[in-house]
Amino acid sequence: MGAQIGSGTTDAQGNFTISIGSFSGSVMLQMNGESYTDEATNTSMAMNSGDVMTTVIPSVVSGSMMSGIQITPLTSMAQARAHAIAGGMTAENITAANTAVGSYFAVNDILHTQPMNPLVSGSGIGADTNMRNYGMTIAAMSQEAATLGMPFSSGMITAMMDDASDGTMNGMMGSTTISMSGMGGMMGGGMMSSTAGTSDLATAMTTFINNTAVNKSGLATTDMQTLITKLNGSNGTIQ
Repeated sequence: MGAQIGSGTTDAQGNFTISIGSFSGSVMLQMNGESYTDEATNTSMAMNSGDVMTTVIPSVVSGSMMSGIQITPLTSMAQARAHAIAGGMTAENITAANTAVGSYFAVNDILHTQPMNPLVSGSGIGADTNMRNYGMTIAAMSQEAATLGMPFSSGMITAMMDDASDGTMNGMMGSTTISMSGMGGMMGGGMMSSTAGTSDLATAMTTFINNTAVNKSGLATTDMQTLITKLNGSNGTIQ
């Protein structure tokens, strides 16, 4: 990560504008602090201290304007993956990581696709498959955190970033099992499940979808079955 070239603050909807002056090249966006609406509990939840979400953009041209850039758990996983590839966060590695994470969750463009918000009534009806998959994947991560008793679901995102960094979703960062004890105070501590990013995520997605108290999207399990089946059958390889 290079020197800071700009900063900004999100509004109540999470929108932001950042000026980076005459800089050109690859850009990393990093977001932390304040609170967000947690999908699984539909409550305002503080982002745990030390947790960040990130996005890496392969290239920006000096003086140009980019719009619609997303900072999400998926872009954060892609940034962690790009960082761990030999050579680091080069434009080539960034593009490869963004594409690979998008493919894993069946989202064609994680940088520009706006995730469906399943807490909004009827949000799934007019959303395309990419928006649906994006939004429900994020909700599933929130649900997984809730199921584990984590008071900060942002801790699950940090764990997913670590898991994705080596290119395999297996609960390990390289040869080391990921500890959940520091990820927002997981109930009882413990280690990350080897299937947290595969079948556990599919189960969490199904649980969230069937909870109509929070899932207001209008989508049922049958609408998300392709992605659920994909995650259930995945060997965890991000490619």
